[in-house]
Amino acid sequence: MPSSTVPPRPAERTAPRHFSMIRQLHLADFFTLANAACGMGGVFFAMAFMASQSLRDFYISIAFAPAALIFDILDGRIARWRHQHSTLGRELDSLADVISFGVAPAALAFAAGMRGGWDMVALAYFVCCGVGRLARFNVTAETLSGGQDKVAYFEGTPIPTSVVLTAVLGYFAYSGQLGVQLPGGMWTVAGWGLHATSLLFVLSGSLMISKTLRIPKF
Repeated sequence: MPSSTVPPRPAERTAPRHFSMIRQLHLADFFTLANAACGMGGVFFAMAFMASQSLRDFYISIAFAPAALIFDILDGRIARWRHQHSTLGRELDSLADVISFGVAPAALAFAAGMRGGWDMVALAYFVCCGVGRLARFNVTAETLSGGQDKVAYFEGTPIPTSVVLTAVLGYFAYSGQLGVQLPGGMWTVAGWGLHATSLLFVLSGSLMISKTLRIPKF
């Protein structure tokens, strides 16, 4: 006697998880990812400069910084224009900024000749300050915005201000002041080298985590 059991239906095909992730992204998020890509471009060409010693690679690394800044500005404006704010977008923006305005400038400084032990401490401090500043912004943004679409002011300098540091490094390259020619020379402290120029990164990092410095957001 034939069984009355209904044969199981074939399993429905579902989109791979990575495609599901892409569907969750808004237009502004793709600009954020372009920001991150520019940051990685800056890191790659900084490493290329160390291998080739070609100023062309150094200048290309620098050029990625303003490109990342443009994408960083556009992603926020597009999100507000389309009213598409999300927790995912905010986290993506912070991660992209860490790469483009934290890791990339530090890598460029290292390539420029800041390779002493204290130099590396200073550059790591700079990156950690950037990470802390972005984390603090993410948890306080709702309070600082007062219910508006964007915050009224920044506590501490925004991490994209590090484009000024890349511009300074560009000037050093243009004037032939890289490596042993870095302005201010190098000091030896407890057996580790410290270039005077590394203190610019210490200053920048300290300004980012300042709670007393308030900068209006336009």
